[in-house]
Amino acid sequence: MLKRCLVLLLLAAPAFAQQFSSDRIAPEKLAAYSDLAERWMVEYIQVDTTNPPGNEARAAAFFKRILDAEGIENKVLEVAPGRADVWARLPGTGKQRPLILLSHEDVVSSVASRWKHPPFSAAIEDGELYGRGTQDMKGEAIAQLLALVMLKRERVSLDRDIIFLATADEEVDGIGTDWLIRNHPELLGNAEFLITEGGENLEENGKVRYVGLDVAEKSPFWLVLTAHGRPGHGSRPIADSAPNRLVRALDRVLGWHPDMKVLPVVEQFMQRVAAEQPPELANKFRNIRQSIRDPKFRFWLERQEGLAYMFRNTISLTMLEGSQQTNVIPSVATAHLDVRLLPGEKPDEFLATIRKIVADSEVTVEPESSEFRIANQSGIDNQLFHTIEQVSARYFPGAPVLPRLNNGYTENQRFRQLGIVSYGFSPYQNTAGETASEHGDNERIRVEQVRRGYRVLFDVLTTIAGAK
Repeated sequence: MLKRCLVLLLLAAPAFAQQFSSDRIAPEKLAAYSDLAERWMVEYIQVDTTNPPGNEARAAAFFKRILDAEGIENKVLEVAPGRADVWARLPGTGKQRPLILLSHEDVVSSVASRWKHPPFSAAIEDGELYGRGTQDMKGEAIAQLLALVMLKRERVSLDRDIIFLATADEEVDGIGTDWLIRNHPELLGNAEFLITEGGENLEENGKVRYVGLDVAEKSPFWLVLTAHGRPGHGSRPIADSAPNRLVRALDRVLGWHPDMKVLPVVEQFMQRVAAEQPPELANKFRNIRQSIRDPKFRFWLERQEGLAYMFRNTISLTMLEGSQQTNVIPSVATAHLDVRLLPGEKPDEFLATIRKIVADSEVTVEPESSEFRIANQSGIDNQLFHTIEQVSARYFPGAPVLPRLNNGYTENQRFRQLGIVSYGFSPYQNTAGETASEHGDNERIRVEQVRRGYRVLFDVLTTIAGAK
């Protein structure tokens, strides 16, 4: 009993001088909301929406059951058989343009035999909840859903609509978002802001080092290398076989180091994080445009996985295909490269460079898809960024809010094209190990974060959308 009282007191006590809306909610009610967050998280993880095939209609049914019970206006929109988007809205006065909470319902595949617990069991062990989607991005969806429900239950007066979107197929082709934008743009309500996956609140030794806010992303430009050669029996080597040509071409491509560039968002990130660095690095970070001219520093930077991707176009070898038998030399061998281009890069110029590096008439290089979306970004001098700074100071004291370039691609790219300021922001804090479990084995999140994160988002929403 004493332990529970202490927990309730901690929930109620402000850790920062400014009070937020959640501070005015009774501790018992906050504890009940935390219980609800944990329960809904378990239920949602147990909905298998592995893509392919997706089956996101199952997730849509989960959301609709809750939204109907809470009396929140909503629609389920079928985008393909067995696949559906969910739209819901809490109306405001219209004094300000809407804000969208966006999540995707699908998750990537998993190999259950490599997990401690089945990927859709939502098992809890040592305070951690295991399941595919806990990081990407069912966890954030639950924080969004509960924040929406709290706004309704607490009868918060809003000056802007809050729109909840859960879409199908983000992990593969993005058909859910594309379908919605194409067929029902009116449901977006001429929104001003959007919050979705991304961002990173990195925890080290129990303290958040920084709040990473994704304001830009790189664009995928996946390439396929196809080598041709004379086939034959594996017992008689062929020097210029397709696999041999492919390996030599890959060696040249992977040994190439694209030029390093400093985008404004990256410069801002480095300047803000400089204070956290040892003295010998701090000045380098503050003057990053000059620093990358130093060969020694550039050599160091190229080997920092968490930083290097922000300064150059990247190439990762992900797939190899050849013979189906060990003793058969195939006539064709292929490799797939996951290429990510910086904002402002021209794919045609990059492709021409890669072809020149390959320098083999028997090895072709082609884009995997004819569709390329030019990378874009959102600025930081706006009400949403400043609100996140304000709320973060309460929940992550002492941690700077850093505008980041995301190494991945999110649906922010699609919504920025509509004039919506779109950020990747997480209400949870993660260790490096927890973050690394995304798309990997044993994906997980701490239960304490599930029980806390919704409150961070609720205070962001009431601060930016509450009636003044």
